[in-house]
Amino acid sequence: MKKGIDSKLVTRNIKPTAMRELVLQVLIEQKTAISLSELEQKFEQADKVTLYRTLKTFVNSKLIHSIDDGTGSVKYALCRDTCQCHPEDLHVHFLCTKCSQTYCLNDIPVPEIKLPHSFSLESVNMIVKGICSNCKV
Repeated sequence: MKKGIDSKLVTRNIKPTAMRELVLQVLIEQKTAISLSELEQKFEQADKVTLYRTLKTFVNSKLIHSIDDGTGSVKYALCRDTCQCHPEDLHVHFLCTKCSQTYCLNDIPVPEIKLPHSFSLESVNMIVKGICSNCKV
């Protein structure tokens, strides 16, 4: 598994370190997006600044993406291997109003946004809210 994790890091031009490998492992295992505070709970001995810098490095290298789901806490999720975070790579996120988990809906692209001629698109954040399949049961 370590070889696969190191490969993901190297592919995005990120130098593998023990902390980066551990954080990436946690992100790979996540079924939903995770906040910095949730990540901190998984690494009780880790420095918050180190975790934050690791996440920033991953975002800047397009290994993960950040999600502002309106809860007041930015969440992070793994990008697809081919993702470059261009507008065509963007997908919808789902926030469960019951359990507050945020899911990436990778197969649902963000609809094309037609802006006026003098405007340029830099990012889109589309959040759909409802009840997830786990809570609906």
